[in-house]
Amino acid sequence: MRRSNFEDQPVDYAAVGATQAHDLMQYPPHGFVPYEASIRLGSGAERFESASTSLLSWAVQRGAGLRVDDIQSGEGERYGGIRYAEDGSALEPIHLSTEQRFAADGTPYVASGTTARLHGRIGMFRLEENIRVVYLIEEPDVVAFAYGTVGGKRVSGEDSFRITRRDDDSVWFEARSFMRPLALRYRLFPPAMTMRRKRLTTAYLRALSPLWTGPAT
Repeated sequence: MRRSNFEDQPVDYAAVGATQAHDLMQYPPHGFVPYEASIRLGSGAERFESASTSLLSWAVQRGAGLRVDDIQSGEGERYGGIRYAEDGSALEPIHLSTEQRFAADGTPYVASGTTARLHGRIGMFRLEENIRVVYLIEEPDVVAFAYGTVGGKRVSGEDSFRITRRDDDSVWFEARSFMRPLALRYRLFPPAMTMRRKRLTTAYLRALSPLWTGPAT
């Protein structure tokens, strides 16, 4: 009998895909703390395409200083999550693509259901997480994906990353998340978890925009 590992396990929270909810910041899943920040990356189709390619090849995580190991392609359609309308209401389940693609260095692209291990240190915070990609969106002007924690030890929740080309041709990168504390230090001192989330998000945004110094709107 094969021993179960995290690739066999679902994410450890119920609100799968809720980083898409329009009202996430006002009404996060119960017990979770939301956070979001965004930055303009430039403008034009070429900038959108290059940023999207970087996003889907794990460049955000690696550029933030993390290692992305044990990438395993997903199977089936169990972790698609729900697509949300602009008013925050839930629509249809997200269709999952099983097509496997690779970056120039052979790294598997992000795909729905993919599992991986993230580990490393960003500032004073150490990150060691098993994650599963819960949705992937590839549309003409939007490329986005999110992953959730699997068997989390420090925190539990979901991170999403979105590249958008707006009507004025500007290209934006947005990072959103909702997390609940698991480690004792974060449960006893909630500001530490907020500080951790801000530091991680800053590192993610800087990975695509080295000039980033603070959240934009």
